[in-house]
Amino acid sequence: MPRKPLADIGGKPMVVRVAERAKESLAKQVVVATDSAEILAACQAHQIECILTRDDHATGTDRIAEVAHLLKLPEQTLVVNVQGDEPAIPAELINQVALTLASNPDCAISTVAVAIIDPQEIANPNVVKVVLNRNNHALYFSRAAIPFVRDPDASSQKGSGYLRHIGIYAYRAAFLHAYTRLKPAPAEQAEALEQLRALWYGYQIAVYIAPETPPAGVDTPEDLERIRQAF
Repeated sequence: MPRKPLADIGGKPMVVRVAERAKESLAKQVVVATDSAEILAACQAHQIECILTRDDHATGTDRIAEVAHLLKLPEQTLVVNVQGDEPAIPAELINQVALTLASNPDCAISTVAVAIIDPQEIANPNVVKVVLNRNNHALYFSRAAIPFVRDPDASSQKGSGYLRHIGIYAYRAAFLHAYTRLKPAPAEQAEALEQLRALWYGYQIAVYIAPETPPAGVDTPEDLERIRQAF
């Protein structure tokens, strides 16, 4: 969808709607990070703080890291990354991912997962799965079906269920300051999952297990129409 963040939703660009949802959270500051002059102008027209970044960032984390540097954020500052195509994201989910990181001082990142209910999602490579340790820290993320259930009868046993990763993250600013110096990891490149870079270098990721799947973002014209009807 070309120019997706600028798609109109009830009289406002999508990116503005996302920022407004973020402002409903406990965040002390909400900033749109973009390399688009159009998005910058749209945010300014709606009094949304926006920072223009470089246009050569390989990942969203790289872009956020630049903003953390420009804002001179102290190392313990918690930064939540909300994608610009999530106009229906619950403010409470933003709060929970931040609180999860705040309550796990040994972790550099936190994110979200939900239980997979639809069996078809298990083998779908577009649905990222995550396996956790007993402290709800991520062991690994994969597009494959993990954990592999060797004995089908074991699938009904506690702890053998599948978890779907939801792409919202909270970071400590100290990690963002270090991230740009980390070279891509082999597993990250194989899976095309940037969070694997953190695990490769020994950073821990805390995972909040949400009780229900949050509303979907906008990936298709049909999604956009659904969101427009909701607004």
